[in-house]
Amino acid sequence: MKRLFIQIIAAAATLQAAAQSETPVYLDPNAPVEERVQDALSRMTLHEKVQILHAQSKFSSAGVPRLGIRQLNYSDGPHGVREEIEWNSWSPARWTNDSCVAFPSLTCLAATWNRDLSTLYGDAVSEEFAYRGKDVMLGPGTTIARMPLNGRAFEYMGEDPYLAGEMAVPYIKAAQANGVACCLKHFALNNQEVGRMTVNVNVSERALREIYLPAFEKCVKEGGLWTIMGSYNRWLGKHCCHNDSLLNGILKREWGFDGAVVSDWGGTHDTWESATGGLDIEMGTGTDGKTTDKGLGYNTYYLADPFEQMVREGKVPMAVLNDKAARVLRTIFRTAMNPRKVIGSQCSEAHYEACQRIGEEGMVLLRNEGATLPIDAAKYGHILVVGDNAVRNMSAGGGSSELKTKRDISPLEGLRAAFGDKVDFARGYYAGRALYAKADKLDPDSLRRLRDEALEKAKQADLIIFIGGLNKNGHEDCENSDRKSFSLSYGQNELIEALAKVQKNIVVVTFGGNAYATPWINDVKALMHCWYLGSMSGKTLAAALTGEVNPSGKLPVTFGKRQQDYPCFQYGEEGYPGVGGQVYYKEGIYVGYRWFGTKGVEPQFPFGFGLSYTTFKYGKPRLSTSSLTADGKLTLTVSVTNTGKRAGKETVQLYIGDEKASVDRPRKELKGFEKVELQPGETKDVSFEITPGALQFWSDKTHSWTAEPGRFKAYVCASETDVRGTATFSLD
Repeated sequence: MKRLFIQIIAAAATLQAAAQSETPVYLDPNAPVEERVQDALSRMTLHEKVQILHAQSKFSSAGVPRLGIRQLNYSDGPHGVREEIEWNSWSPARWTNDSCVAFPSLTCLAATWNRDLSTLYGDAVSEEFAYRGKDVMLGPGTTIARMPLNGRAFEYMGEDPYLAGEMAVPYIKAAQANGVACCLKHFALNNQEVGRMTVNVNVSERALREIYLPAFEKCVKEGGLWTIMGSYNRWLGKHCCHNDSLLNGILKREWGFDGAVVSDWGGTHDTWESATGGLDIEMGTGTDGKTTDKGLGYNTYYLADPFEQMVREGKVPMAVLNDKAARVLRTIFRTAMNPRKVIGSQCSEAHYEACQRIGEEGMVLLRNEGATLPIDAAKYGHILVVGDNAVRNMSAGGGSSELKTKRDISPLEGLRAAFGDKVDFARGYYAGRALYAKADKLDPDSLRRLRDEALEKAKQADLIIFIGGLNKNGHEDCENSDRKSFSLSYGQNELIEALAKVQKNIVVVTFGGNAYATPWINDVKALMHCWYLGSMSGKTLAAALTGEVNPSGKLPVTFGKRQQDYPCFQYGEEGYPGVGGQVYYKEGIYVGYRWFGTKGVEPQFPFGFGLSYTTFKYGKPRLSTSSLTADGKLTLTVSVTNTGKRAGKETVQLYIGDEKASVDRPRKELKGFEKVELQPGETKDVSFEITPGALQFWSDKTHSWTAEPGRFKAYVCASETDVRGTATFSLD
């Protein structure tokens, strides 16, 4: 009996050891992701596969509890992690530990033209997402700035697809290295907020391929993107969140995207199209995507019970369900069940430092007459700061990218820290609380008193620093509405002109995610555009105005003189905002500087423009060879010298033009850039590699990229209009 008992104990131990050694592959953190996906898929029921394809709360989608597969947690970005909201409503959860660092807007990041800062940004912001338990960050955005009124332009990276792609890829790589998926927005053609839920975009195949898709393609192929968000609008008559031609045809088959397509919140409209049109995760259905909850159960979503019924009835092949489930599992194993996902941190000093570094290089000095900047405090006894944005919380408002911050340094606080009791303040105008501008405006008498106070104090000032621009109210820089005018709102133009008549020493500082008219430009000494600088706004601005930092930002968008100077406004309402639910991109490939530079329209400030407190001299461009073969490359090198008296950074820009082509082409297009730091008197060589890919255009005839043999000209520039040297070469 004793021997039998020992044998039973030994057998039990053997079975236990065997069970422990047979850990399912999907739970083995060291197994390749694809093996984990296929193993998990083989163990899941049909219902469980469907369950992971749709939301289970406002910002999460289900895992498989029976198998220990975790859910996915999402949060809005891309400038910081959004405050927690309730499980099943849009109301704030009112946590006390969900404050974050607000990082500069993506337009500010693009204006740095610095890929290393993009890496820094992606690393820092994703650490905050990871710390809060988020798996998917809804951002960044590479939607092209087709026109200057787009309410969400501040979330994107400008008007040029090459710049947008180059600046987004390092961000994505850094964030995903931390185990947080980037969900690139908004795919595709979401270039306006007016009518965004229904408008159908009519665009040529060539413009689609050359302007609106390349940045997305680069993020997929070079960035290794894990998730992507469909846009609200339609293309080819189909909503982009379940558009077979866009999602299956281009994204998945042509580009080889192996991740998950996530719907924008409220962007799904049909079960059959969702099943067959490439959507993988459905979020936000039953709401308008922003403010209301109709109380629909998550099981009624298009990719929930209705989809499961279609599969069970054989109307949708099981292979379609398996493909969707595999893409979601792939995302889960890359993020929520990734053993190398970082713990992260929140509101660390390193993150505030990153915020300031990015902002310092993103601010763009647009005017500096008489070297008014940097400000020499010894020259001025009384400095008057005027403007609502001097004391405004720029993290509030804006829509889904609104942030709850732990600390914010306002511009006024930063300037008072720099100049002490020399600084006085007058609001001058008032824009109301964020998102509530219409209901919260002061009465006309109160607004008049603010203006009169500023003008009266201006009489005693030796220097005026006007801090205005755009904000994140509705019809400014805000989701779900576009700007109503290219001009600054709230009477700012008139106030600046009135102040200039009282005091000639005026420095204008503007915030905002887009271009605007500057009718007063010749009446002011200096203009600094800051985009949105995040939590460290005041300290960042003060560093630039005092000269502690030398501005080095360059515009990622063209500043026109008038709204009508932009191409989309040449075609009436058909060009924007559309007629009868249809908008027509009749300008084709001529977006931004391609229009201004080729059509001879003089901008106020060109694409790529930005001044410095020092000066730079360019040498003559040198080519490694004068001809390029179809499978070869050549190198262009140019020397750059700092000819001023202080250290600075210069962005050297390479544009290429086709001297003779069979199709109409822009005069020149951006194909390279490098940012170089130089000490006074220092010279460095900057080199660019040119391949046939940089010479291509999209052929509507062959439906493919084409590089025609012939002569090409390389332009080495300090901005799109500031050509410092040229070199010609041929493609054989």
